[in-house]
Amino acid sequence: MVNSRALFQPEALSMSSLNQALSVALDHRQALLDQLHGQGTDCYRLFHGSQEGASGLTIDRYGPQLLVQSFHARLDRDALLALHEQVNTRLSLDTLLVYNDRSQGNSRVDRHDTVYKAEEAALADHVGHEWGLNYRVRGRHAGQDPLLFLDLRNTRGWVKQHSAGKSLLNLFAYTCGVGLSAAAGGASEVCNLDFAEGNLAVGRENGALNPQLPPMQFIQSDYFPAIRQLAGLPIAARRSQQLPSYVKLQQRQYDLVLLDPPAWAKSAFGTVDLLRDYQSLLKPALLTTADDGVLICCNNLAKVSMQDWREQVLRCATKAGRPVRDCQEMRPAADFPSQDNQPPLKTLILQL
Repeated sequence: MVNSRALFQPEALSMSSLNQALSVALDHRQALLDQLHGQGTDCYRLFHGSQEGASGLTIDRYGPQLLVQSFHARLDRDALLALHEQVNTRLSLDTLLVYNDRSQGNSRVDRHDTVYKAEEAALADHVGHEWGLNYRVRGRHAGQDPLLFLDLRNTRGWVKQHSAGKSLLNLFAYTCGVGLSAAAGGASEVCNLDFAEGNLAVGRENGALNPQLPPMQFIQSDYFPAIRQLAGLPIAARRSQQLPSYVKLQQRQYDLVLLDPPAWAKSAFGTVDLLRDYQSLLKPALLTTADDGVLICCNNLAKVSMQDWREQVLRCATKAGRPVRDCQEMRPAADFPSQDNQPPLKTLILQL
């Protein structure tokens, strides 16, 4: 039995209001979608609820699949099906619907499918496209988030355009989209580093889906021992705690480095904390970036302003002896609107 108090529409958002909000969002995106389709992209956000009238609701297209997610409250089944039909009609598509209710603790997916159970075909493996590249699409998997973060599309495009003949280190690589973009751009070497073998396995799938590209490297490792070895820094242990074994790496630098950490994570080697200690992540990444190289760093915490974070990054770079010669902001595309001009994902392209 579904608890009606937990259904989406508690804040006087009727089904007609929701449909109207989606209609306006699709109108605003028409020119962008035409542009993306021309670029070989069919993965994008169709509705960004926090900025478009339904906080906590997102609607994304991933190739043949339509992924609807709700983070604040469950979406009513009739409303869900109406949204699906509306998208299909407006885009002249027959998308496969997947609904992930993530309104419970820690934004975890309700795998009981209380509201709607996707068809078997919708949950099968599919292929989506971005910048002409093929990506694995999987509506449900062991993790919580989609396999491709759509708000980083512009950055992946920048990497594809600027990686010819260069070596790239992709840190917190997740499913290796940035690495794939570099390989497509003609990079001389691509190394993807992530703690989770499951993430790298999808990265290998993405590589296999693009057989025309040169092979990439994959390193499964905690960030701290890997980056500190590459930077030539000692690996520190917590007090009275023996370190687990780790991959041994030689000190070296890369022409391009991408640093896109999660908001928070903890291991025996250190703590990832974007709010309180971005510097511990940034300094070794700076030292691993070659002279005249580029470090692309990201911060996805909404509570951190671009201005404050930018100042922190530039100050840390100077203190580390790697002053920034040029700093460029990369913003998400227009399918991630921001009314206050402060999108949660902040990206800086640092020319060292």
